[in-house]
Amino acid sequence: MGFVSEFKEFISKGNVLDLAVGVIIGASFGKIVTSLTDDIIMPVLSLFTRGIDFKQMFVSLDGNQYDTLEAAQAAKAATLNYGNFINALIYFLVIAFVIFWVVKLANRFKKPAPVAVVSEPAPTKEALLLAEIRDALRARA
Repeated sequence: MGFVSEFKEFISKGNVLDLAVGVIIGASFGKIVTSLTDDIIMPVLSLFTRGIDFKQMFVSLDGNQYDTLEAAQAAKAATLNYGNFINALIYFLVIAFVIFWVVKLANRFKKPAPVAVVSEPAPTKEALLLAEIRDALRARA
């Protein structure tokens, strides 16, 4: 099988196409969750934290004090940006929560799997013949 025909066979398999669709939908879903986090949840969270901007939370490792993270970065100071970590943690929790509800909603619409009824297999010709012989012997006795 030539390289081109192998590639055509590989690309035409359902798994590859399903994966491509999943990646595209995932990227779009990521944008929706980012907007939800940036535009809805973070402003509400800032009400509870009295306007604290997590992005500006950092520790300068060179011992100097800087007013903003940008000022520290402009001075080429090494910084420990724990505010960005807090933001990433909030993003993760929001994404996990949204994914949980999407899966929960999708499972509601999914049809339940049919329950397989286990029945005894039909008797073979030999079993039927042996049953007839047994019944005939019982009738004689």
